[in-house]
Amino acid sequence: MPVLNRKAFINVPLQTLKIIDDGEVIFSTLVSTAVNGTGEKQGSECTPRGKHIIRAKIGKDCAENTVFRGRRPTGEIFTKALQKQQPNRDWILTRILWLSGCEVGVNRLGSVDTMRRYIYLHGCPDDVEMGKPASHGCVRMTNQDVVSVFNLLPLGAEVIIEE
Repeated sequence: MPVLNRKAFINVPLQTLKIIDDGEVIFSTLVSTAVNGTGEKQGSECTPRGKHIIRAKIGKDCAENTVFRGRRPTGEIFTKALQKQQPNRDWILTRILWLSGCEVGVNRLGSVDTMRRYIYLHGCPDDVEMGKPASHGCVRMTNQDVVSVFNLLPLGAEVIIEE
């Protein structure tokens, strides 16, 4: 079966991500969505709902714990010492899967555009608790899990975020 039939489902109340291939769960993990809950408005720091696709995959050959800013590696590798120097930084680590909304007026175009809001699936520091909302809108996961998701989902794969 072509991998383009694979879809990811993010369940916000359960804080889970599942990848489904031909009706079978092939991967499942805990995630962390927005502390502000769900919503689509620009500036809300909420996780957007609905149907999305993976518009870009960033960091393919980067080392685990590579730090990204503006979707580019900074040259830094995340450490506890670096975190201590910058305690308020929103760490985007290891891989980025950049989402684009598919539903005009819901999560695409205008003031609700997921891609223009820079909503990603991405890695985070290992001490961030999964299964609990804590992000600024993105879907955080462990570095190991984001590498797995990056490898399992092709560019253009659907990502459904549901309540």
